[in-house]
Amino acid sequence: MSVFDLSITPLRELNSALHNISAGTNDMNFEVINPRGSHSVAVGIDAPVTVNVHGSVGYYCAGMNDGGTVTVHGSAGPGVAENMMSGIVVIEGDASQYAGATGRGGLLVIKGNAASRCGISMKGIDIVVHGNIGHMSAFMGQSGSLVVLGNAGDALGDSLYEAKLFVRGTVKSLGADCIEKEMRPEHIEHLAKLLEKAGITDVKPEEFKRYGSARKLYTFNIDNADAY
Repeated sequence: MSVFDLSITPLRELNSALHNISAGTNDMNFEVINPRGSHSVAVGIDAPVTVNVHGSVGYYCAGMNDGGTVTVHGSAGPGVAENMMSGIVVIEGDASQYAGATGRGGLLVIKGNAASRCGISMKGIDIVVHGNIGHMSAFMGQSGSLVVLGNAGDALGDSLYEAKLFVRGTVKSLGADCIEKEMRPEHIEHLAKLLEKAGITDVKPEEFKRYGSARKLYTFNIDNADAY
């Protein structure tokens, strides 16, 4: 296990170590202490490493993650897990604006609340928020799922494409072209798998409402979704 104390070690050294994993190495576990709100902690991971950050972080933590498991034992600033490709990012506290923005894959779990624009322009990422989310979340969401155990703010799913939205609490208002949809058995099954993957065992998928695109705002062919 490698330990990086960011109060004495430059952040560049941590990220460099994460980017230069030797083939066949057994040293795949990283502990980060004293992050002190540093920006861009554990960005650009492209190996199945495990990173535990003990404290809160600033902007863009775990951005572009591709295969790593990153846990922040604190809160995260704007853009956490932005453009994530695969892997898992867990925020034990709250997340600021545009968490999981443009994410293409993987799972982001926020155990506190998420601020505005959570999942903006999501492109395949799955996001599970234990608390509430702010306004304009999932704006222009193209694919993937946003699961909210709490409440959603104004303009949820504005200009939505084909991302799936599930909210257990109340929705202050829906954005343009976003409507409530029927929860069919396949959606119950899909949501149950997401909740299980996120480690949530005390909530039933039947307690959620589903929201999606009315498909009236744009020219879009679902058969060509992978091309967008």
